[in-house]
Amino acid sequence: MKLIFTIIILLFSVQSAFADIADIYAHIGQNVLTIKMEDNSSAQAFVDLLQGGDLTIDMHDYGNFEKVGSIGTDLPRNDKRIRTKPGDVILYQGNQITIYYDVNEWNFTLLGRVQNTAGLKEVLGNDKVTVRFSSER
Repeated sequence: MKLIFTIIILLFSVQSAFADIADIYAHIGQNVLTIKMEDNSSAQAFVDLLQGGDLTIDMHDYGNFEKVGSIGTDLPRNDKRIRTKPGDVILYQGNQITIYYDVNEWNFTLLGRVQNTAGLKEVLGNDKVTVRFSSER
């Protein structure tokens, strides 16, 4: 009986270790986007990076479907072939973050998803945009 109780406690501890990763926020001008993070080591590393303070990234348009900018450091990659959709937040090549406003297909790591994509293209604008990522709204 003691062994069963110990196993149950261990299973609960393992499940708690993989609990949902906290939401993060992307501040663009007066707009704040809530991003629900994925449960992978890349997303956790990005959240951990934000624990040291907000991260401001200058992003530019690429291919008429995304905004992309350098994180300034390398994060662990969990690349797989995916088809993006508007609102996907992607780690590209381990050191760039992208916010998609249209679709694309490639080998990426999904970091999270913007929760409300209504007007996302307008919020991101047509040219360069500065995005401040934070762990607090």
